[in-house]
Amino acid sequence: MSRERPVPADSPAPPAPRRRAERLAPEVFGLPAAAMRAGHYTDQYFNWARRVLEAEARAPSVTMQVFQKKDVLLAGTDEAVAILKLCVAEGYRWEDLEVWSLRDGDRAAPGETVMLIRGPYPAFAHLETLYLGALARGTRVATGTRRAVEAAWPAPVLYFAARHDHWAVQMADGWAAHVAGAAGVSTDAQGAWWGGRGEGTLPHSLIAAYSGDTVAATAALARRVPDSVRVVSLVDFDNDCVGTALKVARALGEKLYAVRLDTAENMVDRSLAGEAEAGGAGEREFRGVNRRLVHKVRETLDRNGFGHVRIVVSGGFDGARIRRFRADGVPVDAFGVGSSLIRGQVNFTADVVKVGDDPVAKAGRRYRPNPSLERVA
Repeated sequence: MSRERPVPADSPAPPAPRRRAERLAPEVFGLPAAAMRAGHYTDQYFNWARRVLEAEARAPSVTMQVFQKKDVLLAGTDEAVAILKLCVAEGYRWEDLEVWSLRDGDRAAPGETVMLIRGPYPAFAHLETLYLGALARGTRVATGTRRAVEAAWPAPVLYFAARHDHWAVQMADGWAAHVAGAAGVSTDAQGAWWGGRGEGTLPHSLIAAYSGDTVAATAALARRVPDSVRVVSLVDFDNDCVGTALKVARALGEKLYAVRLDTAENMVDRSLAGEAEAGGAGEREFRGVNRRLVHKVRETLDRNGFGHVRIVVSGGFDGARIRRFRADGVPVDAFGVGSSLIRGQVNFTADVVKVGDDPVAKAGRRYRPNPSLERVA
């Protein structure tokens, strides 16, 4: 197996986000539709708004406009549509609404209308909390992941964020990361909406279970996983990435697909101790997974005939740090990125901007048509 060398920095841009021709079916999301319809997940003032209108026998036809305030990559539109399709109030049907929307994988500018909902307001007043939340979460993850994907190109980004948030968000987050171009996810749940499967390396805990013997743990993994699974060894357990990577490569040969460097940010790898001491105040440059460490692992593997072994790095990477590595020509074959991809803030707002055909909106807001919106069937 030959290892693909990094593509030059002036190579074409990464492929566009994964924008599907068909929306995900509403059934994919496993929504608790009855509870949503009843307002169990809704901000209470929206529940009261619906009850007031129902009690007053008032059902104005409104146009609800959805937007946010940043340059983003959208995700969550399919889930928002599913919420509207399956959870309208009792006595109403999806066919009572007219919904226009951008798609998952579309880019949206600050203030750009991403969705319009038209219909009797009591039918969907209780759903605003839900569809805005789906858009906010999905778009935050998709935008963060896309930044990392573009920074890392042509090296792939592996989405390793599962452990940094509640398990219940894995499917939506994995979908958003996939839309943004992540090359892989770490759990089967994250891949559930498009049929992906979790990927990964051996954990530190398995190495510990083999009394700290990385070679033995990796060999055991290689014996037990299917041939289709790529064997990736974590090589920082002894804080000697260079020495451990070489030992594992010698033991596994062609069975070893890659090594992963995950040195803690406050530690200097043993192979760099002398350089760090000589650097004095510059020791910080040698802590964690750093440029010099990656180069040293690559040089050692190549010099000993293991050019096929790829290098994966993880531990505190975000778009900016990835971009610095790529600009400096650090020989990384893939980036494992976690918590930075779910951080940040993307807040969506929904405003009634028309009642019937009459403009009605709070001060500072107005109807903003968007010719890119598509009618949702």
